[in-house]
Amino acid sequence: MKRVFIFFAFSLLFTTRGWAQATGRSTFLRDSLDIYVNKALTQWRVPGLAICIVKDGRIVLMKGYGTRELGLQERIDENTLFMLGEITEAFTTTAFAKLEANKTLSLNDKITRYLPSFKLDNKASEVTINDLLTHRAGFKTNQGNFTFYNTSLTTQQVIDKIGHIKPVYPFRATYGYTNSAYAVAAEVIPKVTGRPWYIYLKESLFIPLGMNNTLPLSQELPLVLNRTVPHTIVEGRLTPIPYPQLDNLAAGLSISSTMGDMSKWMMALLNNGKVGARQVIPEIAIKTTLHELTGNQPSASTQENEQFGLGWFLQDYAGRNLVMRNGKVSGYSSSITLVPQENLGILIMTNTDKNELPEALRWQILDTYFNFPYHNYSDSYLDRYKANDANEQQVKRRMRDSVFLNPPPAQALVNYTGRYVNDVYGHVNVSVGEGNTLEMRLEHHPKMFVKLQPMGGNRFYATFSEPIYGKSAFTFVYQAGRITSVRIKVSDAVETDAYDFKKID
Repeated sequence: MKRVFIFFAFSLLFTTRGWAQATGRSTFLRDSLDIYVNKALTQWRVPGLAICIVKDGRIVLMKGYGTRELGLQERIDENTLFMLGEITEAFTTTAFAKLEANKTLSLNDKITRYLPSFKLDNKASEVTINDLLTHRAGFKTNQGNFTFYNTSLTTQQVIDKIGHIKPVYPFRATYGYTNSAYAVAAEVIPKVTGRPWYIYLKESLFIPLGMNNTLPLSQELPLVLNRTVPHTIVEGRLTPIPYPQLDNLAAGLSISSTMGDMSKWMMALLNNGKVGARQVIPEIAIKTTLHELTGNQPSASTQENEQFGLGWFLQDYAGRNLVMRNGKVSGYSSSITLVPQENLGILIMTNTDKNELPEALRWQILDTYFNFPYHNYSDSYLDRYKANDANEQQVKRRMRDSVFLNPPPAQALVNYTGRYVNDVYGHVNVSVGEGNTLEMRLEHHPKMFVKLQPMGGNRFYATFSEPIYGKSAFTFVYQAGRITSVRIKVSDAVETDAYDFKKID
């Protein structure tokens, strides 16, 4: 899943403290980092964190903090696995750039050359590999994510359903992040190599780089002993949650890795693709992914001074080019940053999705290396996070208060029951639940249900059994003496738009 990157620290730097240099900032990593991180883990309620810094071709810092799972004393070491989320995209784009460097394909090739059945709002014949990898197909950020994320759909079913989605924006008019775009693009790889995406990544990147612990598919993570457990906040409490199943969107989300393996990845990228004397990744491929703004027209800019290239956000910071990526999926939040001019790489991984510490710590470390005056980014990010969370909780309290008044629904509960269908998602079933409630089951989320409590009229307070989908108000439509449809809304973190389902029985 993608949250649009808000370059909070960049504006903070200019509005709070200027560019004056500080004395002794280089001692932060040696003398203060442990205190800073341990305090931040408590404040953010993060069970475990891994941090790795590489500089000038060597590992400067590799350290784990906290624990792999809340309540257990299992320490995090250099081989402990975390899910990377959208950081996966950088591996996929590097694989494509490598194939282009070897003349196997061109990023400007039309997708339909390899996937003739691909459909996209009458624009399929124009869509290139590059359009999908730079998120310029016209979709709104996270459009379709409710249908695709952590569902039982296969990758081919995801691709088929994309043909039913109406893009919000004109083709190539603007940036709109969608995991499904990478799912489509990755299906080109077996067409040109004879190997699926995950096998090609293993053979062309992981094995040559010595990334022996890295897993390309989410289904593999629960089978490994040295792994973290995902966590989130449920009803104000930090709690472990099941591992998300993301292999239908694998090329954009599913990789899990370790500090040890990611140090090798960062050093190879910063060394123009070389590992020792071996050229594992062609230098031209590194240039394509790290330096060229492949989506550099104004329409591809997501923030001022920020561009999205091939799987990376590219940003100027105090005259230095930053190459960055955040990753966030159910139970995990991470960030990776490269500064090619400084030969510097920073990785932070956490095993909860309810924190922004990886971003805050990124800027803390960058400022240390750039010798900028000290500012506690974790505190600033936390203040903003708490303010936003308080607003969200207030909205939820208002909805819960409506439920506690025990208002009768406009119709007998049985009148809301039945089967509802949406052209993109598929169908859901509504039945009478325990007490004065309804229960909804969803076709492509077989392990999830939604509890619906009357709020008065035809509105119901919806609580998803999987926390990431949140809580919201569902509205049923009553026309011509019967219930005709229901509008379903999930958390904005999954998808911002609602889905309308038509009642069919």
